Amino acid sequence: MTPPTLGTILSNSGFMLRERQNVVAFWLGSAIVTFGVVLHIPMFWMGRNMGFRLVGMPMDTGMLVGMGLIILGVIVAGYGLLPSNGDGKRVTDTIRILVPPEDAPLRTPHWTLIAVLAAALIIDIMKPASLGFVTPGMRVEYGVSAATVSLLPLSALIGTTVGSFVWGALADRYGRRASILLSSVMFIGTSICGAMPSLWWNVFMCFLMGAAAGGMLPVAYALLAELMPTKHRGWSLVLVGGIGAIGGYFAASTFSSMLQPMFGWRIMWFLNLPTGLAMIALSPLLPESARFLQHMGRLDEARAVLAKFGTVAVTTEETEKHSHEHIPLSVVTPEYVGTTIALTVVALTWSLVNFGLLLWLPSALVAEGNSVGLASAIIARSTLIAAPTILVAAYLYSAWSTKGALMGMTAVTAVGLLVLLVRDTGTIPWLESPVLPLVLIIIGSTGVISMLLPYAAETYPVKIRGRATGWIAGWSKLGGLMAQGLSALALVPGIGATAGGIAVLSFLSLGLLAVFGRETRGRDLRQLETVTDRA
Repeated sequence: MTPPTLGTILSNSGFMLRERQNVVAFWLGSAIVTFGVVLHIPMFWMGRNMGFRLVGMPMDTGMLVGMGLIILGVIVAGYGLLPSNGDGKRVTDTIRILVPPEDAPLRTPHWTLIAVLAAALIIDIMKPASLGFVTPGMRVEYGVSAATVSLLPLSALIGTTVGSFVWGALADRYGRRASILLSSVMFIGTSICGAMPSLWWNVFMCFLMGAAAGGMLPVAYALLAELMPTKHRGWSLVLVGGIGAIGGYFAASTFSSMLQPMFGWRIMWFLNLPTGLAMIALSPLLPESARFLQHMGRLDEARAVLAKFGTVAVTTEETEKHSHEHIPLSVVTPEYVGTTIALTVVALTWSLVNFGLLLWLPSALVAEGNSVGLASAIIARSTLIAAPTILVAAYLYSAWSTKGALMGMTAVTAVGLLVLLVRDTGTIPWLESPVLPLVLIIIGSTGVISMLLPYAAETYPVKIRGRATGWIAGWSKLGGLMAQGLSALALVPGIGATAGGIAVLSFLSLGLLAVFGRETRGRDLRQLETVTDRA
């Protein structure tokens, strides 16, 4: 074996020094952000004798200093998450050197990754889910109308949309792990919403919170897809997403019922501090994607991740025995355009259902003469099927067909919308109850969203996986922006017209999926790095 040269030793020493500096910078930045949040707590506690009402109170020096520290801390932590320059290997070479863990059995690191990402998504989804629990208290304290307070969820929705696009691009450039951790640091910083005496400061901070939350979801799917073996990739993606969705709303409602009676609505924002710190504490258990590392030329790090997940790096000749297709990662073929259009329409359709139709339905039922309690009970009973739907979706997605399962849930949604349209006409007496169409819509929409981002993560090559998944995630929010805009302008259409219009989009998305959708079940993700791959 040839001994290492002095230049190699110095290069390795410099690399290790940069790594240590990055680690120190990340933890230092996280500590600075945390201290900046802590400086806001005295302001919050000063209002304890007034029911934690802070409206009209001036921001003290500690709060202003704390806001500056939060900005500084995010910058320092972001610097600490910047990747190294790698080992100097070209991307076309790295594909031929390392074998991703496509055939590895499940080991403790796989289960740990599933648990960490499930916890991350629960924390992530809990943030926007809390909006519904804080807006009543905010409206009372600030003395504003329902239309004005609706700017809060609108701002958060804009943030999640922007975050999905931006964080997806960051994940492709700086890494999946780095993007998730930077999102967590920003979560901590947005805790200061709980001490803002002004409504408009809350609106602004909600945008930042949404930007942080919107980016974590698609990036988590990309990371999980790239580290799970092919056999277990499908069910784990759908299950983690389902746990995150249900767990996030459960956590938000539970914390609200426990804490708001004692501390008021502001405590829901301060929860961003311990939950964000929890994600930072779990960061040593969160690996970077080996695919991303080898794509960036960081081969030693990629080998270490592969070894941890039960896969040994092999030589070029051995790799060629596993796969005969070795094409540069930089090639993105035009055939992805059709797939992207199809998934974009699916995402838009789902967002119109979830953030438009289902939000307007309670008011429509009340307008029909039902009591608020009855309308809420109908919807609550219908949503009980969400949890078993996710289990069914995970099974169909992993055991039957990824494309077929997504198309099936899209079809169920479309049928539910048509039934709701027919019900609105009043021509069929036994459809007077909204339960049947509501159940169909909830089953379909729950199944679609539990599979949509996992499907996107499995469809695109590593070079654009973060951006592509972020794009689809962004469009799953844009329909909500349209719906909220109509609400703000008092231009909400009737439920029948809404269901009919969305049904047209739903059937269009079904046709596009049939033509451009790809079957990803059991597919080795290495095939996506080729230009000869055809679905």
